[in-house]
Amino acid sequence: MLVQTQKSYFTPAQYLELEEAAEFKSEYRDEEIVPMTGGTTNHNKIAGNFCANLNFALRGQDYDIYMSDVRLWIPSYRVYTYPDIMVIQGEPIYEGTGTTTVTNPLLIGEVLSQSTRHYDSSEKFRYYRSLGTFREYILLDQYSYYVQKYTKKPPEWILKEYQGDDAILTLDSLDFSISFEDIYQRVYF
Repeated sequence: MLVQTQKSYFTPAQYLELEEAAEFKSEYRDEEIVPMTGGTTNHNKIAGNFCANLNFALRGQDYDIYMSDVRLWIPSYRVYTYPDIMVIQGEPIYEGTGTTTVTNPLLIGEVLSQSTRHYDSSEKFRYYRSLGTFREYILLDQYSYYVQKYTKKPPEWILKEYQGDDAILTLDSLDFSISFEDIYQRVYF
């Protein structure tokens, strides 16, 4: 005998209310709430290393850098998500009245895990591309020295791949380069 479970659907307002009280973060994808998986130490080190170097290189300039605690609203797809790394040029544009959800990233970075690799490089990237300010997407592998960089060159997105422990990632949307030695510092595969 098959037992069907009924799906629950939520409005954005219901999601935000539940998220405010939740112990763990969840994404909102067009009426569904999707719990986020926990990160690994490698995931955390890679995101932290990238952000620390980026923050140091951009100090005194008109950019804000955020790690995974700032929520992003993608209105075209009705998605709330928490990118691992987000860079905003100028002032953040907030969704709603608080300061927890932004709408105007220039650059987004995701550290890939086994459970999110496909989603981050397909559907989630499609969602991100609907944002008018979004210009560069960085996918950082946590299992090898490998990074994919997508840069918007209207009307298309151009992929450049970097690999090997001696590689250097150069961004197009910002004046910034970082060696894989710095990205993967103290990361053990």
